[in-house]
Amino acid sequence: MSLDNRSRMPTAFIGHGSPMNALEQNRYTSAWEQFGENTSRPRGILSVSAHWYTRGTMVTAMPQPKTIHDFGGFPQTLYDVRYPAPGDPALASRVKGLLAPTPVIEDASEWGLDHGTWTVLKHLYPDADIPVVQLSIDGTQPLPHHYEIARRLAPLRDEGVLVLGSGNVVHNLQMMSWAPRATPFEWADRFNDQVRSRLLACDHTPLTDMSALGDDGAKSIPTPEHYIPLLYVIALQRPDDALQFLIDGIELRSISMMSVAIGEQLAP
Repeated sequence: MSLDNRSRMPTAFIGHGSPMNALEQNRYTSAWEQFGENTSRPRGILSVSAHWYTRGTMVTAMPQPKTIHDFGGFPQTLYDVRYPAPGDPALASRVKGLLAPTPVIEDASEWGLDHGTWTVLKHLYPDADIPVVQLSIDGTQPLPHHYEIARRLAPLRDEGVLVLGSGNVVHNLQMMSWAPRATPFEWADRFNDQVRSRLLACDHTPLTDMSALGDDGAKSIPTPEHYIPLLYVIALQRPDDALQFLIDGIELRSISMMSVAIGEQLAP
């Protein structure tokens, strides 16, 4: 049974940045917390994380997904964090059905919640009491494929499911600088602004075309896995949906922290 647009869940893309954001309180994590507090409580969450990049499409289908610490070189306190949210095999099956005829493998044991998911959800829903399912990103497919299959997930918003994308609009680790207060690269600023403008205009087609993204896009997303989760979110935008930037900014010269929510109920 569909809900009206006042009850329809929004969808959101979070620029997750460093895994240390799981432990920190800063302007980014404060914005994530406010989103969680101001949004209707979902019955389930479908997360598309940059950090589950696979050959083929998979969905987690275990009742108790593990917390995956898929990073290195951080303080022990970060490895001690657990996000014990339950899974939802029924939601995983629903996702598989919606994405047909694209083949989807239901993963009942191997993956779990990677840091692209739990470092964000720890701030959005700190009690870890909402079921979470992850959908992988098929790295063999081009950008338009992801946008098109994401559109098939639209019914989930009327079923109380929050579709969450987690990545970074600009993500170039090779060019990153740890210098305090380092100014962003001009190409990173330009690309971040280009994406912002396209989102405000609801002009999605250029955002799915690598050739249209130009040299700034090539430098900003040298590999696409952190950018693609944005496409899963904007593909679900409907004509009556408001778009709201939760927070923005570029850290370490080449990491965009842009976070955006889409949904009528988020309009001021």
